[in-house]
Amino acid sequence: MKKNLLFILFVFAVSISAQGNANIIKIGMFDPQATNMGFIIGYERLYPIDEHLETGWSVDWFHKNYIDQKYVTEINREYQGNIDSELNELRATTNLHEIPVLFTVDYTRPVGENISAYLEGSLGAELMFIFYRNFINPDDDELKATIDFSWRITAGASIAIGSRSSLIGEVSYHSSKPSWTYKVKDPVTDTEKTFERSFDMSGILIRLGVKFYY
Repeated sequence: MKKNLLFILFVFAVSISAQGNANIIKIGMFDPQATNMGFIIGYERLYPIDEHLETGWSVDWFHKNYIDQKYVTEINREYQGNIDSELNELRATTNLHEIPVLFTVDYTRPVGENISAYLEGSLGAELMFIFYRNFINPDDDELKATIDFSWRITAGASIAIGSRSSLIGEVSYHSSKPSWTYKVKDPVTDTEKTFERSFDMSGILIRLGVKFYY
């Protein structure tokens, strides 16, 4: 189901892109629940419906290398009495790449000379690539790809800098929570334990950008 959703989003996004007449490049900071704050870059393509409404799509990239403290706590809880905190932190070292692909609808109103305010709602899918450590051999990296539904609400303002360009500033709330489960066989007790790696990527984005009209 998730793979079908991603395919539909991609095909629809390409069809919108062919008709679009505005491009936006955005850079800023993202502070999700699962990781520390980090740099995020994005691209958005918009197609006007009328003088106030635009629709289109966006894609972003967020990367973070960090220690998943929630996962460290879970390991320590499951293996009470046999805790090696340094080893468990190595096991929880995570290299994460988040790529949301969203459909957007913008409502824009002028609020002054050459200044407009806008609200944007976005829905779509979030693809995540996670390089994580093997539980038994934590020096080895493993790769997991997962996909999840995501949504975003944005408020921003734009200032015209020319007949076909504007500067924008915006604040967004982004919501998604990709996850997966896997089993680990304890070599000492020969029992299996199930762990869930859950990444709450909900948080605030603050970004600046440039909008070009075509």
